[in-house]
Amino acid sequence: MLQLLTTFSWQELRHHPWRNAAAVVAVMLGVALSFSVHLINTSALDEFSQAVRSVNGQPDLELRGIQGSFEEAVFARIAQHPQVALASPVLEIGTYAVKNNGERVSLRVVGIDALVVGYVAPKLMPQLNAAADRMALFAPGQIFLNPSAQQSLGQSADSADSTALRLQSGLRLLPVQVAGHIQAGGTALAVMDIAAAQELFDKQGQLSRIDIKLKAGTSQAAFIQAISAEPAWPDNVSLSEPGDAAQRVSNLSRAYRVNLTVLALVALFTGAFLVFSVLSLSVAKRAQQFALLGVLGLTGRERLTLVLLESLALGGLGSACGIALGTALAALAMQLLGGDLGGGYFAGVAPSLQWHSGAALVYGGLGVVAAGVGGWWPARRAQQLPPAQTLKGLGSGLAPQHSHWLSLLLIASGIALAWVPPIFGMPLAAYVAIALLLVGGITALPWLTAVLLNQVAPWVSQRLLPMLAVERARRQRETAAVAVSGVVASLSLAVALTVMVASFRDSVTQWLDQVLPADLYVRSASSLGANDTVYFTPDWVQAVAQLPGVQRVTTQRVMSLLLDPGRPPVALISRPLDSPALNLPLVSEALPVPAGHIGIYVSEAMVDLHEARLGAIFTPLSKAFKPLAITGNELSAPFFVAGVWRDYARQTGAITIDQQAFEQLTGDRRANDLALWLNQPDASEPLQQEIRDMAERLGPGSGQLLEFGTSRQIRALSLKIFDRSFAVTYWLQAVAIGIGLFGVAASFSAQVLSRRKEFGLLSHLGLTRTQILGVVAAEGAAWTLIGAVAGLALGLAVSVVLVDIVNPQSFHWTMDLLIPWLHLLLLCGAVMLAGTLTAWLAGRAAAGHDAVLAVKEDW
Repeated sequence: MLQLLTTFSWQELRHHPWRNAAAVVAVMLGVALSFSVHLINTSALDEFSQAVRSVNGQPDLELRGIQGSFEEAVFARIAQHPQVALASPVLEIGTYAVKNNGERVSLRVVGIDALVVGYVAPKLMPQLNAAADRMALFAPGQIFLNPSAQQSLGQSADSADSTALRLQSGLRLLPVQVAGHIQAGGTALAVMDIAAAQELFDKQGQLSRIDIKLKAGTSQAAFIQAISAEPAWPDNVSLSEPGDAAQRVSNLSRAYRVNLTVLALVALFTGAFLVFSVLSLSVAKRAQQFALLGVLGLTGRERLTLVLLESLALGGLGSACGIALGTALAALAMQLLGGDLGGGYFAGVAPSLQWHSGAALVYGGLGVVAAGVGGWWPARRAQQLPPAQTLKGLGSGLAPQHSHWLSLLLIASGIALAWVPPIFGMPLAAYVAIALLLVGGITALPWLTAVLLNQVAPWVSQRLLPMLAVERARRQRETAAVAVSGVVASLSLAVALTVMVASFRDSVTQWLDQVLPADLYVRSASSLGANDTVYFTPDWVQAVAQLPGVQRVTTQRVMSLLLDPGRPPVALISRPLDSPALNLPLVSEALPVPAGHIGIYVSEAMVDLHEARLGAIFTPLSKAFKPLAITGNELSAPFFVAGVWRDYARQTGAITIDQQAFEQLTGDRRANDLALWLNQPDASEPLQQEIRDMAERLGPGSGQLLEFGTSRQIRALSLKIFDRSFAVTYWLQAVAIGIGLFGVAASFSAQVLSRRKEFGLLSHLGLTRTQILGVVAAEGAAWTLIGAVAGLALGLAVSVVLVDIVNPQSFHWTMDLLIPWLHLLLLCGAVMLAGTLTAWLAGRAAAGHDAVLAVKEDW
């Protein structure tokens, strides 16, 4: 067999390198895209995990505030507990550092106790510059930067002198001195003494976290249970074993990664069809050679093995090239984009490439398996060739007919599986359902061909050339199914992606129209982590409202809530809710709030992740805030879920509460965002400058801290980002359809080679070359019409699964189904035109002088 591969098979590869190279490239692209996604995520997650461990250390337990901070008095209670060996207080502050050129850099400031932090998180231990005083560890306004912060702020790690820096708090810029550095990795981070941080940011008596080391022999679970049962234990703190932040981010980004990988494997899926088409053409061209080998003693099983080995060789070569290309793509993406996959999960992480041989073998194996599946049917065709008839050029006769009941069973199974709930938080059953729908639809093509062409046949029975085309297409429906299977697969995926992207874009557009009702927006912080430090004061907001040209101003306050230590924080949004149906993009009608309850409106992610059901009492929120005293009685669970709304901005969940109730609960009247209605909406530039001047009066450079945007600008920018994020889908559609059309060309070429005598006979009967080409083109039109109809129907079915099941189960938001009929009809029309032209080009060689001579071969 090896000798046949190196002689017989090698000659085919050598004489038709470009055709085989197309199959190799298709496999290579599928492997490369999926493997690069895996490498980028694995490298970013590994870097993120190491950074978290270096910052958080390895305590036995962590005590965190649900609202992000809690009273410092809890620390004394923990530190003095007889079972606690060491307690390390931490204050975490999200803010911005302002460079000399006015550019803002996101910076995480961590206040620590330098006397104990070395026992829990040694990489947070400050290291002084050579010229710094040793008491700078505890001095006010002294900070220590990690390597990422030094690079972002243009600070030299080797500098012996302290350098000045400004940190943002509200709309003020606070001067600090860089007195040294720390070794912690990850994103930009600064460390300072905890008391100095409390004083600098006006957070006296507040902590964010306490890292706890227990005495030897103390059970963590027993300690948690015992201390939580103590009298007057605060409800607004959470005590748990150290949650692996990297694991939480991994779980959060898992659905995004899986969807990216599945999208990347589309190329591999269509690559299998290209291998199928290439080998089908190759087997058809070498049919007489295989027949001769059969006469010389090569059995049918050996012929099958030989073709399978050829397909595996193509898959192996494509997989090897794909692994190399995927590695290069991952390295380039991490160099240009860092570790962010585009979903914002690893923003700011700059990992080094982590190459894994095991993953390379898995993804390389997928390419080999795909090629082997694509080569199976051509291999069976080579096995079943009748040597005597094939040597005479008579072909193999009609293809065997198959029952359509198996196809219907596959489609029915796909429909049933589509409604299975998510498995491990991912729509795994829905992906299997899509595969079953595609396979069932493709295997049902012979039945669909018979149904459609049986209706067309009577209309062309009196016209010779159309009758020849329709009758052959109808009676060779198994062959037609082989020819257009690639088109159906690629077109169905293209239709599904087109409908999904159009539905998502339309839903996002409608959502933006509802969440951006004002003329001008002013933002203090672009990240949730900085919302507690970067804000607008009530007096400043009132001054903005009194500016000429301003009709009305509303404010929004956003804060982070850690409702579940095992999940990422959710956003609590305080804003006026005079009319929830108008203020929020509700998915259904809002419920009336019962007397004595506080109405809250949750995003769809809250329903899935935190079971905040419509009409239910949401008790986890009661732990974050002390209940309101209503009619003299404190309520244990006053938060009533009055509505569910769509939020395309926060995958982890968001809760909206009326501003008045929030201020009563917290006493917090600060704002993070302003919405302004203007007398002249199109003339906002002068007003923006006035607002900057107001901020500038608070301190030099404060005016540059504001971010402005009109509703039109924000909408345009959001949609531009959306289109850029989904640009790869259009490229994949083009690749998939190109592969499908190449499959049509290869299939038609294979068939016309076996029909040379048929065309020769038609020539002897008086048909001209143009008429024969017209018959071939009409067959191609009939077959691609069927492929277009099947691809459109399958694509619409798959798009329903993507829109109504995959997206809600993956990202916890819904969208309205929008079918862009004009776009889809143009797509199907283009495929039909290209398929017809492809068939005509493939038949040109078969209708020439060689076809006439072929009739004499057996005389």
